[in-house]
Amino acid sequence: MPSSKSFHRTDRVSAQLRRELGTLVHEAVREHNLPSVSVSDVEVSRDLAHAKVFVTALQAERSKEAVKALKELSRELRYQLGRAMKLRHVPELHFHYDDSVDRGERIGILLRDLPPLEAEADGDQAAASETDGDAKPE
Repeated sequence: MPSSKSFHRTDRVSAQLRRELGTLVHEAVREHNLPSVSVSDVEVSRDLAHAKVFVTALQAERSKEAVKALKELSRELRYQLGRAMKLRHVPELHFHYDDSVDRGERIGILLRDLPPLEAEADGDQAAASETDGDAKPE
């Protein structure tokens, strides 16, 4: 089955790119004094010509600045990848901000800030008393 083999190959290449780019991006952040970012995921196209590189930022408000800088460094990073990996063609890198961590934090804050569910508990008691036959007729 050639399709399953290519699927596994893209998975292997994605994982290898994620590891290598994690190191290269970390070095680029230090070297170029960029906002702190890390590689969260890499998706490679089936023909291995393109790679979407998802990054998360320590400071979400500086994420646009970080992604812009990485896009400017993408040719250099691609060249370094070519030297580090045994690939005939190194995919073109496309950097994207991964906001899933930010969304998760916002959801966590919203859930934490919800008022206690006392009204619902009172409603449950009323429903229980109705089933016991203790409810007052309206």
